[in-house]
Amino acid sequence: AGGLPYLIDQLLSAGLLHEDVMTIMGPGLHNFARQAVLTEGAVGYTPAPKQSLNDKILRPVNDPFQASGGLQNLTGNLGTAVVKISAVAEDKRLIEAPAAVFHSQDAVKKAFQSGALNRDVIVVVRYQGPSANGMPELHNLTPFLAILQDRGYKVALVTDGRMSGASGKVPAAIHLSPEAADGGPIAQIEDGDMLRLDTVAGILETLAENWQARTPAKPDLSDNEIGMGRELFSVFRRTAGAASQGAGVVI
Repeated sequence: AGGLPYLIDQLLSAGLLHEDVMTIMGPGLHNFARQAVLTEGAVGYTPAPKQSLNDKILRPVNDPFQASGGLQNLTGNLGTAVVKISAVAEDKRLIEAPAAVFHSQDAVKKAFQSGALNRDVIVVVRYQGPSANGMPELHNLTPFLAILQDRGYKVALVTDGRMSGASGKVPAAIHLSPEAADGGPIAQIEDGDMLRLDTVAGILETLAENWQARTPAKPDLSDNEIGMGRELFSVFRRTAGAASQGAGVVI
């Protein structure tokens, strides 16, 4: 369809990328608005195509698939998060349902297998942030949640952890900050609390009453400290910044 050279050329032409950066190809992103070709055994470069070779895959800047991007920032009384909505059907972008709270992917799997999640539900998986356990990929949650959605239930995910693009068709509010390990409001959510995830308006909130007066949950996180090199990375967990700021080391 034109690949990254076409995409970068389009964004540069529209003034949507910074050109004045150093790259492995030299100064300027214009170096990447071209594609490599092999001619008589030698690598050369040709300019990116000016028109998409398949507009079902790549569209020009002046004729996008939709007016907004595929990501939405979320704010509310639970903090800030981000959600990918590009693959979420329009009728599933607003979810209001009771919370089911977990502290691991495995616990969600067991609840799914037992049938406890066969209902409208917002699955909350907390203590998955950079300070808690290094913010691992939560891709194992996707199949379970997608199956529940296919069964006709209203389903969403809220977590202070991360997921890749595999989050797909289920609305997933990820990177919730502040995280539970840093005293974030997600640590005060209880099973059955009504939550609202509105990916259109950019709102994530709990509708429970007097939730601020609750003592934050403090689960046993000792498994995060020992084995598989976890001891080596304890210093990074202790000094990790908020996911919303890149989870960098705070000195």
